[in-house]
Amino acid sequence: MAGFTMSLNLLLLVAMVATNILSLYHLSSTTNFFQSTVKSTQSSVPTVPDHLLRQLHTIRAAINHLTTHQPDKSTSTLTSRATVSSSSSSSSTAPKELLIYSKLSPIASACHNYPDLLHEYMNYTPFSLCPSDTDLVEKLILRGCHPLPRRRCFSRTPRNPSDSKPESNVIWSYYSCKSFDCLITKFPDLGFDLSLEKSKSQFSVYKSELDLPISQLLQIAKSANSVLRLGIDVGGGTGSFAAAMKARNVTVLTTTMNFNAPYSEAVAMRGLVPLHVPLQQRLPVFDGVVDLVRCGRAVNRWIPVTVMEFFLFDLDRILRGGGYLWLDRFFSKKVDLENVYAPMIGKLGYKKVKWAVANKVDSKHGEVFLTALLQKPVAR
Repeated sequence: MAGFTMSLNLLLLVAMVATNILSLYHLSSTTNFFQSTVKSTQSSVPTVPDHLLRQLHTIRAAINHLTTHQPDKSTSTLTSRATVSSSSSSSSTAPKELLIYSKLSPIASACHNYPDLLHEYMNYTPFSLCPSDTDLVEKLILRGCHPLPRRRCFSRTPRNPSDSKPESNVIWSYYSCKSFDCLITKFPDLGFDLSLEKSKSQFSVYKSELDLPISQLLQIAKSANSVLRLGIDVGGGTGSFAAAMKARNVTVLTTTMNFNAPYSEAVAMRGLVPLHVPLQQRLPVFDGVVDLVRCGRAVNRWIPVTVMEFFLFDLDRILRGGGYLWLDRFFSKKVDLENVYAPMIGKLGYKKVKWAVANKVDSKHGEVFLTALLQKPVAR
């Protein structure tokens, strides 16, 4: 009788373990479920031998590994291709350079969602000229695939660069316009008139309450005994603000993207530093070292709310105590400003030095502009 009871218990134990394995097969992506199942198994059946539990852990880990790194081929991503580079099927689809790089350094998680674009980017001939793929680079970066994987190829350069001929410093085949004159004519407000006088005048006038001339900004900082030495202009286009601040002995870095125009090249030709990073990317600056952050019109309501919140707190990270955050003509609907963005900005706990809201001209949906100058607390 005792033998029959023991056999029955063993049969029940095997059935329970098999049931758990089948359940884990379908819910293997839920790590918390694994952990809770282990706990419940241990507590409800304390007589399970240790070697069976170890085998169960091994099976669960194997199922989790396979389902995480080898999803269905119809929805395969970079993860399935790069992490199993030893398989012949993966090697035949993923570029060799991508497989090599994936073993040396991590790849941004967002890149996994766009394997076709990334494979095209990494499909090149090593130790030769890089492809003419500026548009592809912008697409990847805008989708959060940043930083991009490094490549072992030579970047293309202008044939005959010259300081006396600004156009000669740009590879115009990347863009629809083939000269700065074309850009100035078609897009007069984008800042491609690189003269210093133009930059100074842009930030020296006061035409409405939304304007904040540089002279007024410097006076505000001086009155508060706050020194402005280093700043960042987020979405700064061609670097007009940085050029105007350089004339005031203030160094400003400019974040910009090359949207069908040579923004980064224009910034560099002014002797300034262009940072080729998207808005969703953590700024490559150490904590608490920046005196001023200006956000131009690239920062507006089109940015998803959660991304905007992370963005604002990253700006808080790099600003020193007593530093300034300048939102220059932030665009949104009035109701969203009142219910979403103003409370979000208020979470920072900054002092409102300037807060001006004005209706957008010819607005049909209640859009407004906000210009705000906010000062970070000296200490927290």
